Amino acid sequence: MSPQFRLRGQDIILTVMLGILIFLAHDASEKAFIAALTALQLIEGRIPVGAARWGRPLLTILQLAIVWVLIGYTHGVESPYYLMMLLPLVSTAGYSGLAGTVAVSIAGVGAYLSFLLYVNFEQQELAEEARHILAIRCLMMAIAAITVNSLAAVIRSQATQYKMTAEQLAAASQNLVIAEAAVRRSERLAALGQLSAGLAHELRNPLGSIKGSADLLSRSASQNDPIARELAGIISSEVDRTNSLVTRFLDFARPLEPRKETVDVTAVIDRAIDRAKVPVTRDYSHSLPRLALDPQLMEQVFLNLITNAAQASPPDVPITVRTREIDDQAEISVIDEGCGIPPDKIETIFNPCVTTKQTGVGLGLAIVAKIVDGHGGKMSVESVPGKGSTFRVLLPLKT
Repeated sequence: MSPQFRLRGQDIILTVMLGILIFLAHDASEKAFIAALTALQLIEGRIPVGAARWGRPLLTILQLAIVWVLIGYTHGVESPYYLMMLLPLVSTAGYSGLAGTVAVSIAGVGAYLSFLLYVNFEQQELAEEARHILAIRCLMMAIAAITVNSLAAVIRSQATQYKMTAEQLAAASQNLVIAEAAVRRSERLAALGQLSAGLAHELRNPLGSIKGSADLLSRSASQNDPIARELAGIISSEVDRTNSLVTRFLDFARPLEPRKETVDVTAVIDRAIDRAKVPVTRDYSHSLPRLALDPQLMEQVFLNLITNAAQASPPDVPITVRTREIDDQAEISVIDEGCGIPPDKIETIFNPCVTTKQTGVGLGLAIVAKIVDGHGGKMSVESVPGKGSTFRVLLPLKT
């Protein structure tokens, strides 16, 4: 049985009671009318037609019609089945608004009173007590429908509040997961920074000794020993490269203290483009206000992103740098049409020692992210392998 047709306890009890009513009916016609009402009650809201916006009003009209025929078949206003008119009225009140409930109540009461048209008042007089009872019946139908509608409105309001609370809890839970991941990442970065600083200081002393020894060897080697001079040169160049790597680790480990100035961010980007010496398409927003930032540090950010984009792109394919204002933030996007980033590295691309380059050490983007974080901003990346990447720097307009 599909979930739409799963019966609740109330449905089973209602079916049993209506089944007893069918058993107590006098003839086959009455049984058929009550059975039809039972079927409509069970399928309402449980089949596509019954759950549709126009389906429920259609089922309500069918129920009103069946009840009207049943009452007419069983002596009109004197019918013992007049309370069956409550079925379509209460059903409508459960899902409809006040206007719909009032409209269906008027229709139901009007349908019930319509049987007075078939009474020959010249031969049969409607006594005062009969009119009194008839009025009470009509009012009780409308009162029952309005009462159910009020209860349903309260239930719908509570359901909406519960849904909003659940959505807020889900969002808070997601934010908590993100915050926990950020804390763990910060702890890892802090530990790595301390380790990097310690190792860098310990490595610089032996590197200095090796560098001095290599230079001394190069000067003391005779002209007739080119191999010794070549090896000394290799040692010296490798020491320089290693020392540069140690310096980058120290830059990453060193506490960041931006010296902010109110500057035009596009001028900072232009200086980075001039230093990168690669073709760049500038798509600047002229409405972007001046920002409070450290020009030298942010120039390093843009230079790193533009250089990475150029290295990932085919030759002579320009990089696009776009600026715009969005949600009280300045968004600077560096867009390339290069090889893209593998999906398994997209989440960790800003972590230290994570790189997509064969010769990279994975510190460039980590330093970029650290500088942006120090400015109260955020980094994000979107990438499609084989089609390119978009790195976004989001900086607050007000600090």
